[in-house]
Amino acid sequence: MYEFQSSMIEEQDDSFEEERVLSRKALREDSEEPQLRPRRWGEYFGQEKVKANLGIAIEAAKARGESLDHILLYGPPGLGKTTLAGIIAHELGVEMRITSGPAVERQGDLAAILTNLHEHDVLFIDEIHRLNRTVEEVMYPAMEDYALDILIGKGPSARSIRLDLPHFTLIGATTRAGLLSSPLRDRFGLIQRLDLYAPEEIALILRRYASLISVGIDEDGLRELSTRCRGTPRVAIRLLRRMRDYAQVRGDNIINRDICEMGLSALDIDHIGLDGNDRLIMRVMAEMYEGGPVGLDTLAASTGEDSVTIEDIYEPYLMQIGFIAKTPRGRILTKGGFNHLGLPFIDRNTRGANTEGQISLHDILDSENKEHEENC
Repeated sequence: MYEFQSSMIEEQDDSFEEERVLSRKALREDSEEPQLRPRRWGEYFGQEKVKANLGIAIEAAKARGESLDHILLYGPPGLGKTTLAGIIAHELGVEMRITSGPAVERQGDLAAILTNLHEHDVLFIDEIHRLNRTVEEVMYPAMEDYALDILIGKGPSARSIRLDLPHFTLIGATTRAGLLSSPLRDRFGLIQRLDLYAPEEIALILRRYASLISVGIDEDGLRELSTRCRGTPRVAIRLLRRMRDYAQVRGDNIINRDICEMGLSALDIDHIGLDGNDRLIMRVMAEMYEGGPVGLDTLAASTGEDSVTIEDIYEPYLMQIGFIAKTPRGRILTKGGFNHLGLPFIDRNTRGANTEGQISLHDILDSENKEHEENC
């Protein structure tokens, strides 16, 4: 069903050397996942609105005998965009070619891929926002007119020829839809956002995956893993694999609450899916800066992490669950963050209040303003 280009394997994030268990980006240990991906709607749990919209579009396209509209899937990493593209191709009964934005470096690379497609085939481009701009310009006539404009020769003798392409469906996936150029984004007929999964939906995914890898898991084990995976199937499956090792060595090949408590404690993952690095950032904000506001570079220097790593890896989930907030003056730790650390909440509105015998800069400025008003 799938045809992978040799240089088109899912991209690893080399900028983040440490492979966090809770990372939503693909890790080396996720390499076996494509063989176990769902291939039918009945095997794909969650994203009900997206499934309903795509199901209607697929049935309509099949009834008309036409190719499906181009589709853009966006959302956080690890939510199943590649899996969803595979299901679409399977439901259409066509082949799917997979590549990624950074892998298509030249116009010739894209031309080779497009000219090898068959009628109604699906071309899936992961991280499509990272396409080279010159390559992106070739996509415009390919998506609109199903034609490929090629320039032959150089200088005065150069000429342009147009090659007809089969009617294909482009499925683009991105974690940063805002980085797509307007001309490219406007050429997608269907734009669908994938949201984080509910624990009940994660439990269904884990139950199916556990049966495929021949490991038992009870309801308590499902509950523990589904609430600690940050609403991300990729993370949930990764945790399931880790717990399988503990179940085989310390248990009876059944993942239960005791196995999960043992394994997740060893991985330093707490009951809501935060690891030691997440808690370190929060604790530095609480204890060193009284909850903030604190600048990103200052926070990076205090924790020993790179500022880009904090902004791209740690912050998004902490902000999603409401433990950290961004303000014009910097990051602040919310009341929920203080409560999770077991620390008393420091109210920023009363923190600067004067105690007896102390004079603040605010008081000095107020006094000067009052004197100025009286003199006027």
